[in-house]
Amino acid sequence: MPTHETKEKIENSALRAFMVFLSLMLQIGWFIWLGLYLRQYYIVLSTAVMMISWVLALHVYSRHMNSAYKLSWIVLILVLPVLGISMYALFGSQLSHVWIRRYMDKKDDVVALHLSDDDTALDALRARDYGLANQCRYLKNQAGYPLYQNTDVTFHNDTAIALADLKNELTKAEKFIFMEYHAIEDSASWAGVEAILREKAMAGVEVRVLYDDVGSIFFVGKSFTKRLQQYGIQCRVFNPISPLLNTFMNNRDHRKIVVIDGKVGFTGGYNMADRYFNINSPYGYWKDTGIKLIGDAVKSLTAIFLQMWNATQEEKEDQEMYFPDVVYTAKEAGFVQPYADSPLDSETTGENVYLNMIKNAKQYVYITTPYLIIDDEMESELTLAAQRGVDVRIVTPGIPDKKMAFKATRSHYARLVAYGVRIYEYTPGFMHAKQFVCDDEVAAVGTINLDFRSLYLHFENGCWFCHCSAVQDVKADFENLFEQGTEVTTQYSGKRSLTLRLGECIVRLLSPMM
Repeated sequence: MPTHETKEKIENSALRAFMVFLSLMLQIGWFIWLGLYLRQYYIVLSTAVMMISWVLALHVYSRHMNSAYKLSWIVLILVLPVLGISMYALFGSQLSHVWIRRYMDKKDDVVALHLSDDDTALDALRARDYGLANQCRYLKNQAGYPLYQNTDVTFHNDTAIALADLKNELTKAEKFIFMEYHAIEDSASWAGVEAILREKAMAGVEVRVLYDDVGSIFFVGKSFTKRLQQYGIQCRVFNPISPLLNTFMNNRDHRKIVVIDGKVGFTGGYNMADRYFNINSPYGYWKDTGIKLIGDAVKSLTAIFLQMWNATQEEKEDQEMYFPDVVYTAKEAGFVQPYADSPLDSETTGENVYLNMIKNAKQYVYITTPYLIIDDEMESELTLAAQRGVDVRIVTPGIPDKKMAFKATRSHYARLVAYGVRIYEYTPGFMHAKQFVCDDEVAAVGTINLDFRSLYLHFENGCWFCHCSAVQDVKADFENLFEQGTEVTTQYSGKRSLTLRLGECIVRLLSPMM
């Protein structure tokens, strides 16, 4: 694609973002002017605002939500009532979920319709390891995602390898290709993929591309969608940003999924943009990972994709063809369970999978995350595991992409270290991988960060797997990370100044809203 065309698209996206920002500022300015105009009624208004703030604070306290999240909102509402009430109405309440839930409820439940209730794999794992089977039962019963065998897992410890493997599998597509990313950049990494998609679409393969508007706003614009459609590629945007204040804007599609013919699937931490493949990374070496699935478990990735795709269309379609009984015999006898998380329900699936893994760890649990902005429950499980003798290690970025988020991440180090958790910072650059591994038995790789946005506000997905060679591959990746990173445990084990501790308290108080 010509360079000037790419530049034009980026400039158009930037202009669109600026116009939305300007519109939001004008709306906020109007509210400020209204507040100034009403100063003559100060006593009446201040009394009313104070009463509303206390009622709202009690409402927040009564909600079934994370305690750290509650505390942040309650403090903001009581200390800065006008700002707090406005912010909560926009971003903290569940008003944003009403219309989208009604709309999505009208759609067929793809998971319930097309994913099997067969517990054969669960029974087989129960006979082998009852504790691991209990974790799988949670995902099946609470989220609806079954456990599979007859699936091979390939772990990609480098995104360049992942991209090459993805392109190779795309060239083999015969029936359909589904792609869903938080961010797609119209650049070098995407160009090779798009060339294959065009070729496949011309050959009669059904190709669908879905991306999040906020995640991609500085990378692609409307012309990108139109171009793909001209080549026979269906392209849709999830939750387009609007100049009007929109409460649902706070909930983004953070998933990364590729499905090919219902037989091959990809997921992991990386988006389809150059920085993720170290073609143009502004934060040192960008470390990310992913997995490829071949076999029965790909059905769950298909269902997860179609759930989100259905939310962008009015018409219903026959989706049975996207769940074929593929002819495949796995090389390994492992267990695989892809799953998804949604902010529209009260089940924090992504966090609970992590908590179950930590709770059941016997020897070690290793974790990578770009942001370590955790609640009391997660902190308690990590410290309790370390106290009972589990080797708990966490790898975070050495070069941050967001300074405030990095400060919030570091604010959690001291308490974790005090109870025996070991902290490493990835010296070569930015750590973007989201992965867990425990006891040489089980691992999880996906899109879910250890921060409030991933755990509570975004649409996410991951994959849990055990008793297969990919678990050892994930562990080997951690061993390399420990060698490349810098252990900062001792730096946070001593006494710290009062000023530093006060600053960390403030950052942690605000971190649920980051």
